[in-house]
Amino acid sequence: MISRAIILLSLCFIFLSTSAQLTVSADKHFLQYKNGKPFFWLGDTAWELFHRLNREEAMVYLKNRADKGFTVIQAVVLAELDGLNTPNPYGDKPLINNDPAKPNEAYFKHVDFIVNEAQKLGLTIGMLPSWGDKWNKAWGEGPEIFTPENAGTFGEYLGRRYRNKPIIWIMGGDRNIIDDEDKEIIRSMAKGLMKGDGHSHLFTFHPQGGKSSSDFFKDDDWIDFHMSQTGHAANSPNYTYNRKNLALTPLKPHLDGEPRYEDHPNKFKPAEFGWMDDFDTRQAAYWSMLTGALGHTYGNHNIWQMYSPDKKPVNGARTKWRVALDHPGSYQVGYMRQLLQTYPWYKLVPDQDLVKSDNPEDQNYRTAAIAKDSTFALIYIPYGQPILVNTVKLGRQLSAAWFNPRDNSTIPIEQFQNSGEKNFTPPSIGRGSDWVLILKNKP
Repeated sequence: MISRAIILLSLCFIFLSTSAQLTVSADKHFLQYKNGKPFFWLGDTAWELFHRLNREEAMVYLKNRADKGFTVIQAVVLAELDGLNTPNPYGDKPLINNDPAKPNEAYFKHVDFIVNEAQKLGLTIGMLPSWGDKWNKAWGEGPEIFTPENAGTFGEYLGRRYRNKPIIWIMGGDRNIIDDEDKEIIRSMAKGLMKGDGHSHLFTFHPQGGKSSSDFFKDDDWIDFHMSQTGHAANSPNYTYNRKNLALTPLKPHLDGEPRYEDHPNKFKPAEFGWMDDFDTRQAAYWSMLTGALGHTYGNHNIWQMYSPDKKPVNGARTKWRVALDHPGSYQVGYMRQLLQTYPWYKLVPDQDLVKSDNPEDQNYRTAAIAKDSTFALIYIPYGQPILVNTVKLGRQLSAAWFNPRDNSTIPIEQFQNSGEKNFTPPSIGRGSDWVLILKNKP
């Protein structure tokens, strides 16, 4: 009886894991569970999670992110910061003699622990098998260890190990494809992962800043959705990446997988351009989501590297990761998720015709989207400027409200008869006074 009960529990666990797996929506604009329920990707870049944190620290990190509404944790198995030769907190390196065909079981038991804890909290791991310097050492620690042959072997090992876990495979790792060998390494690793996990998880590719996966793998069948890295500058117009990728054939969903980081030196030059803050992260998030992204990834400069004073800071990291966990931008992207699930993002279609005011594509650029059934519309106003809105596509009777993306509050404005256009003045103006205008049909 005991053995039968264990078998039944195991089968139940496998069924639940499988039913929670993700797929691409029929309209190719977002991700969903296999039961059809839409999946909101709210990611965090925790690249060094497996490499630098011990188990207690990892649990603190994961619970913090789950409590704030994150759904995807992007982390790297063979990490960037000397991930091959500097051991994890328990003294374990990932590979024996840096051989991809010889994984170190002790290291992967630590990875297992973190993956399992994430699963308990309802989090999906966006797992990068390796940072890019292990196959294209343009810079960084390296060494280059991958060939098309051993990349497939390593991929099959990972795929088999995490076959029944909530995983999304993210290939690449901040490197572009330079030559045919690079491309074959990535394709071979993806093929090995599919062989190992029975092709039960989704795939994308994480490139360098200013690039998208579609620049290298537009026609590859293994890519389920495209990912861009839009760069660490406050003036990065990340909405242009949606325009580009959502105009491609074949059409695939797209998101910004590495945007401006909170507490990152602007353009890598803090003395000249200062530091990016929560406003920069909010602007990137709303710009992206209201122009067609499947979801969004937040990043904090201190957290991706799990910075602490005993470690050498990368690019001027200055805040302990435990303190940075509660930087305001990390709360505010959670507020965005709440708004976009109340006014469902998967129903939205980008529509800049809603903005009748002059709208140059500078830091003041206002992005707008309307529901497919024209029942509601959202307009992001980054600097709180007055705006003239074209309401002709909405119903006869409308209500309006201001959503404050800084504190998750909503201020009702009025109900009014739709005359085709209307002026709105946000409650405050200037940098850091961003607002979302909510327009919806009265029942």
